[in-house]
Amino acid sequence: MLLASLCQKRVAFVGLIVLFVVVGAVFGTTRGDQTGHVPPAITPMDPTLVIGYSTCAKCHPNEIEVWKGTPHYATFEELHRRPEAKQIAQKLGVTSIKYDGRCISCHYTQKTENGEVSAISGISCESCHGPAKNWIDLHYDYGGAGITRESESKEHREKRIADSIAAGMRNPHNIYTMAQSCMKCHTVPDEELVNVGGHSSGSLDFEMVSWSEGMVRHRFLAGGGAHNAPHTAEELNLLFVSGMIADLEFSLRATSNATSKSTYGYTVAKRASAVAKRLASVYKKTQIPLLREIIETYMAVPLSINNADALNEAADKIAKLGYQFAEEHTGAELTAIQPYVPGEERWLQQQ
Repeated sequence: MLLASLCQKRVAFVGLIVLFVVVGAVFGTTRGDQTGHVPPAITPMDPTLVIGYSTCAKCHPNEIEVWKGTPHYATFEELHRRPEAKQIAQKLGVTSIKYDGRCISCHYTQKTENGEVSAISGISCESCHGPAKNWIDLHYDYGGAGITRESESKEHREKRIADSIAAGMRNPHNIYTMAQSCMKCHTVPDEELVNVGGHSSGSLDFEMVSWSEGMVRHRFLAGGGAHNAPHTAEELNLLFVSGMIADLEFSLRATSNATSKSTYGYTVAKRASAVAKRLASVYKKTQIPLLREIIETYMAVPLSINNADALNEAADKIAKLGYQFAEEHTGAELTAIQPYVPGEERWLQQQ
């Protein structure tokens, strides 16, 4: 049965009701949270577990060279010098952007050396793939002396990936974890940062395919080592929808931090509303049950201030469903939305 209708969902802030047109329908009963699929937790980076990008460069030199051409790398030298960044810091009473916790978490990588914590780079390998101290040895153990990545058995590779993930690695084996890594910073879960500091409430035009397939793409393993391979059309379908799900997850997490009728609260709630509507459109075209369950989860929770527990509970459930979605689907089931997936002409390139 196709999506029955579009309706209005109320977003309440201190008695003021703002109506955003979003998805809604009576779908019937759902399976509930019986997936058993749990993505790695998104937690603040522990600087004691950071090893630094130079270790990654030993096996991934091409990936590091791509990274050095991106804003993720340049932020280390440039961000604290930008006038707008200085203005935000001044409004918040921040004396050092490189050492303030609310700035560090998204703009820099910190490492503990000799008991001292310092920023060592911009947004780096471990910002997206997780602090590597506990998983780096597992990651490059291909099965014994003389065995290379190319000669590693399929069974060992599967175990190596599973063990690395269990030890804290965010591996692109499940593309939803990569979407989460992006969205945790391209949404802003900090009301004061926006309302007082004047920081944006996130990258409101963020879309997973166009933002990840251009200048930041570093898929040399998929390209045989020398070629930076784009995803296949089916993989792009999956990336496109996984990005929407992660956007909804983190927009709800951001909304959970809204405590007042404000620019921040309205903006993050409106973002959640808009991405839910896009997911409803995908469901209408594909009829994938997990997407219906994600939409229902969103519809069941009010987008209102001081509603942190309910919003985060919904976000947690959506995270599990998103992870399951990426585990169970290849993108072949999403051919109906392929015309809407951004093509190469829309992939972001370095200016």
